[in-house]
Amino acid sequence: MPEQTASVCTAIDIGSNTLRMVVARCSATDFEILAADEAVVRIGESVNATGAISPEKQELAVSTLKKFQAIAKEFEPQITLAIATEAIRKASNRADFLEAIQRETDIKVHCIGGDVEATLTFYGAAYAVNKLPQPPEQFGVMDMGGGSTELVLAKNARISWHTSLPIGSGWLHDRYLQSNPPTVADQSTARTFLRTYLSGLNIKAFPSILFVTGGSANTLLSLARRAFKLDEGADVLTYEDLLRCQGLLWALPAEEVASRYELDVQRARIITAGALILLAIFEVFHLKEIHISTFGIREGLAMAYCREGEQWLQRAQQQAEASEQSSQQLITDNELMDSVVTYRDDFISTGRRLFQERARTMLDWRDDVLRHDDIEAVHKMRVASRRLRAVMDAYQSVCNPKKFKAVYRQVKELADTLGLARDTDVMIENLRKQSENTSLVEQQGAEWLIEQLNAYRQEHQRQIEQCLQPLKDKAFLRRVMACLPEEEVR
Repeated sequence: MPEQTASVCTAIDIGSNTLRMVVARCSATDFEILAADEAVVRIGESVNATGAISPEKQELAVSTLKKFQAIAKEFEPQITLAIATEAIRKASNRADFLEAIQRETDIKVHCIGGDVEATLTFYGAAYAVNKLPQPPEQFGVMDMGGGSTELVLAKNARISWHTSLPIGSGWLHDRYLQSNPPTVADQSTARTFLRTYLSGLNIKAFPSILFVTGGSANTLLSLARRAFKLDEGADVLTYEDLLRCQGLLWALPAEEVASRYELDVQRARIITAGALILLAIFEVFHLKEIHISTFGIREGLAMAYCREGEQWLQRAQQQAEASEQSSQQLITDNELMDSVVTYRDDFISTGRRLFQERARTMLDWRDDVLRHDDIEAVHKMRVASRRLRAVMDAYQSVCNPKKFKAVYRQVKELADTLGLARDTDVMIENLRKQSENTSLVEQQGAEWLIEQLNAYRQEHQRQIEQCLQPLKDKAFLRRVMACLPEEEVR
């Protein structure tokens, strides 16, 4: 296509949390949005739970895409472009899902890698940045999705470094923040993971200007505007703004937040995790503020097509590979090699200390839980097991896969079993308190229910014992420590 010819195209992003569509008239130099729509589908929720996209999520995704097609039809687009990201990348039934979409809608979906995702996000965000009166020479772009987060560093309008992190607001919510609102223990566990994981990135120099795109970031900006009267024209969030949002999200159920501030309920649940991720980014990279951008991967996809035509994906892959080579060159530079090697050693050494501390803390509660005479012991051991799991999540990339999987499954099973016991203990305690000032008939009903719950709890105690019996202190510690690489002898 001629470089300056304007085309109308539909660009669709099938993300882990949200499906987004934009219809745009664009050329190599201009971009005009004609229509846009989105729907929170949470494909990643079923993938996180079972490893596959559920039939319900597939049906909802297809119906959403048909709705997008109906909106776009009015503008007579020359082409419909569609990409899928992290949750679909990980799904065991990815091929069946993509085939069903093409069969039902005639839309061909490209499941792209994290490097191409980061590149397309940069295209969209950079267009908005370059429209500023004084575009910064250096800046960062962050796309916080549901299943992954892309980080891009740019200098003189070109990518100098990028990475795709396999964590996102939906992933963090599903793994650590399922209570509504999340508990203090949930928050502590999620923070443990984020701080440990982000410290492992070893990004020594990060630009002071960061543009953040994605549904959770934009929803947090909307929440801050409506709840705390931020200027409607402002696109900046400070650390204090996010702390206030977080306080609100921890205090109220998602349904109440959504009702008060006119948000989608599913989005209101997810942004608790989004706020935690952004606060961790502030702390790790020592930022004073972030700029929220409405331009992201779907706009970048449309721009890539308008610039490169049918070769858009090939060109994006080439750009991603060139950026990767540039990043690798920085790492292999002789002046940096020693610091990088030392850093990896330090990272693994820290991991060995954290693994040992968290595992021992969890094991310290073993005997108290087996005695079954203090219901708080169950809670304490559950919290300790979840914190060990959070640290293991952060170090998974450097662990022995086979050994890691076996220990991780054991810790998760223990945490889940303790969680069911804890929930039952809380129900029994609440029933006892509630029945104190009730009628005789209500007390008799409560006593019957307590008796049933106690019987269930006794049966569950046997399941706890089955989980705890194999956890011999020294043997379990050896298995935990064996997940990490051995320290080199100097």
